[in-house]
This record gives sequence, structure tokens and C-alpha cells, in this order.
Amino acid sequence: MRRSRLATAIAAVTVGAVALAITSGSPSSAAQAQTLNHWVHLAPDDSFVPADQADAPIACQRPAPDNRVSTQLHCMTPAQMRAAYGITDQYQGAGQTIVLVDSFGSPTAAEDLNFFAQTFGMPKPDFEQVFVGGKPGYLDGQGKATGQGSGQNGPSSAEGWATEANLDVQWAYAMAPRAHIVLLATNTAETQGVPGLPAAMQAIDSAIDTYPAGTVFSMSFGTDESAFAGAAAQQFAKFDQTFKKGLAKGDTFLSSSGDNGSVGVIRAHRASATSDVPQVSYPNVSPYVTSVGGTQRQYNWTWHPTGPDVPIAADGSRTPAWWAWDQGGNSEAVGNEPGFALVTGGGTSSVYSRPGYQDGVASVVGNHRGVPDLSWNMAINGGSLVYHSYFPAIDGPPGWFLVGGTSASSPQVAGVVALANQARAAAHKAPIGDLNQAIYSQGFNKSAAFNDIVTQTYGDGSVPSAHLQSNQVWDITPGAPLTLNSVTGHATTVGYDLTTGWGSPKGMGFVDALAALP
Repeated sequence: MRRSRLATAIAAVTVGAVALAITSGSPSSAAQAQTLNHWVHLAPDDSFVPADQADAPIACQRPAPDNRVSTQLHCMTPAQMRAAYGITDQYQGAGQTIVLVDSFGSPTAAEDLNFFAQTFGMPKPDFEQVFVGGKPGYLDGQGKATGQGSGQNGPSSAEGWATEANLDVQWAYAMAPRAHIVLLATNTAETQGVPGLPAAMQAIDSAIDTYPAGTVFSMSFGTDESAFAGAAAQQFAKFDQTFKKGLAKGDTFLSSSGDNGSVGVIRAHRASATSDVPQVSYPNVSPYVTSVGGTQRQYNWTWHPTGPDVPIAADGSRTPAWWAWDQGGNSEAVGNEPGFALVTGGGTSSVYSRPGYQDGVASVVGNHRGVPDLSWNMAINGGSLVYHSYFPAIDGPPGWFLVGGTSASSPQVAGVVALANQARAAAHKAPIGDLNQAIYSQGFNKSAAFNDIVTQTYGDGSVPSAHLQSNQVWDITPGAPLTLNSVTGHATTVGYDLTTGWGSPKGMGFVDALAALP
């Protein structure tokens, strides 16, 4: 289910935006991060070597039992991510519930989360996995992942979704380690709307009735608006009843904005054709959902590309000069990694008109719903470490993946919102509920709550793709300079924009600003 070219990657079902280390040896067949049937991506596994073989300063070391290092790709532990975003231990999510919604779940979710917590010296997790519609048949007689059904919903599907599930669970926990973490697993895959999206919405509807007011839901999947063709407005209105029901109860809904910039698919057999006009996806575009876009956080390092704008050589290797970096620094740019063709989703809806809470940014969104609403680190280079022990016949022995994508962004923001709800509970206030109504309101202190993401230029400015100013995708041809995709993107500007929303949460400033609201 992994695609090696952007065109097929964006035609695949978007399941969350997470990027992981792919286990196919050479990058010649995987020059960029590979998109599964959700927004989950793996960094090239051959970026990592035994520590005694490193021939340059180490950028990332995977924990035991892996211990391999990369001299090109950086990673963050939970403590580093929390420090980068100013998250302290004042609140840890006690008394709060976070629900992560994924197809198939993960057969080793609980064991892997416990190992993740032990590795990083964190509290014992409060975790449960709930199977809606029955537990899927994960394995065949040879220990291979099976999923159910055929095609996009078939043999490899459960394995790909397990990566997504482990990412969601481990990194929501990383931000709110004392929250009750729920992995809500359906037994069919989300495949551009049929049948997975209805199944996911039914599961969410049931969970709203099960878990307490103030539950924070995170959804790392989506389907492009055009995949529903003329039925989009009618179908989305039906699905939105679930979100309205949860908001009325005080719940919050977050969704990844996607990893393909503004490039999307059109209604075709297995969504196999890309659209020549910008696209956004559902459910993140729903006015009742907070859309989480992506950034690249460079924490204690700074990208410094030189030479021609060629990240991947003709032989498939990564070009050292393009991937060069300096020690030190702390910057955050729009999520647009040209070397992986991994780009934050964003744009305006063709289905929804502008909701009232976006009237203040009408000059940006026009008459339509605009996304994302806020953002968080989605980078592969600078991404999240995820532990896995599932499906060894496919993924090898237990170890660590380096993960990126907006599938990493949404569950982490869910964790931070849970911290805000804990702070509100301590002040005898109701949960925040509709996060969009809160963050767009005039009374919300945006300067204290958000890091505004603006254009960043890395290196000496001579490398075109190092001028990060939009979510327009850079197309990769090994051995040749990067070229901009024909589908235009949106500019990253001062204030609200259609690539990073209001920006990324300023840790406790964001928590305190939400806690201060009535």
C-alpha cells in the first residue's frame, strides 16, 4: 500500500498524516516518504546506520532495541517536543479522555504504548482499545497482516493502519500522559468515503454516548471533497450531525488537514486520478471540526542546504549538500518538506460556506470555509519516534520508526487541548467544547496562544525549495532539480493563512488562553 511517487501517493486514501521510516532498503524506489491509505509516512530506513558507522554528526538516535543513528534526519522525543512547544508538567491531562479514531487499530497498541512510556520514563498509561463492529482478523497462517476484504481494504491495510494507530496513541499520550487514551478501531478501512468513513462516523457517534463531556477526538483520515461528487453536501450534512451532537455535549473534534498540499483526487476508480484544481478533505473541512495543519519544527538544529536544488541523486541516494544542517537554532516553518514531497493540506471548501466564526478572516477565506485552523509539527526531518512490535513478517523485529505528517499533528494537539480542559476543570469551568468558536473569538489572546508561522528561508537563499512560503508541492525527479507542481498552493503569511491557520500552539500560553475564556 506504500506508493513511491507523489501522483500515486496523493491518489491513495488519506488516513492521517504521519510519516515513518520505510523499511525498503534503498531510496531509489522511495525517494520520498510513502503515503499509506491514511496520512501516515515513514522516513527512509536506510537513513539509519549503526552508531559506529556514522561519518558525520548524529542528528537522531533511535532508542533501544534499535539504537541506530541518522546523520541527516532529526527526531524528537516526547520531552524534546514538549520543550520545543513550551509544554510544562503543570497539567498532564488527569481526568481527561482522548479518543483516537482509526481503522483496524493495532494488535500491539497496549504493549507498544507501555514500552514507549517506559523508554522515556513517563507515567503508566491509562489506555483501552475498543473495537467497533468486531475485532479484525489481523493475521493469516504465516503471520502476515490481512485486514478484511480486498484491494485498498485488503491484505496490507491492517498493517498500514497499525502504524497510524500507534502514532496516534503514543503521541497523544506524549502530550497528556495522565489522560485516559482510547483507541477507537473500526473493522473496515477509510477509502475515500466508502465504506470506511460512514463506519468511522458511526463509531464516533457511539463514543460520544460512552465517554464523558469534554472528550477530545482526533481523526487522522480524510476523503477529498470531490470524491463525493454531487452528493458531498448531502452526505457531509448527515455526518455533521455526529459532530453537532458531540459539541452540544462539550466534546472537541480535531482532524488532520492532509499531507499533499492542495493536490487532491477526483472521483475515479479507487481515487486513481488527481485533480487539476486545489482540493481540501473531509472531515477536517467540516465547520464543526478543528482542522490541524502542519509545520516543520527545527529544534536545536537548522537546515542549511547548498548546491543545486536536487535532494535525491539519480542513483536514489540523498544528496548530502541539500540535506546539510547546522547545530543550534529553534525555528518553525510551514510544513513543506521538498525532499519528501510532504506538504500540509489547506485551502477553501467547495461545499461549505464561510462559518460565522471565520468572518474576521473573510479577506483570506472569502465566502467559503477555510482550513486549517491551527497547526503543529508534521515533519519527517524533525519528526516523532514511534515504537512498533506488530506484524514482524512485514515490518521486521520490534523497533522504532521516525514519523511525520499531519497525522502526527492532530493527536498531539488533542493532547494539548486535554491539558486545557484539565486547567478549566481546576477553575470550575466547563470543557472548551467547540475549539473553533474559542480560537477565532475576539476574546481569545492569539498573540499569547500561537506561534505565527511566516515565510522562512534556509541556507544562503540560493536553493529555491529552501524558501518555505506556501503549501505548493515540489515534485521530485531523482537526479534533477525540484519543480513546482501545477496545482497552486496558498501563501504562508503574517496572521491567519490557509497553510498553518493561526499558527502553532505556544504551549502553556495556549492552555492558559483557553482556560481564561468564560
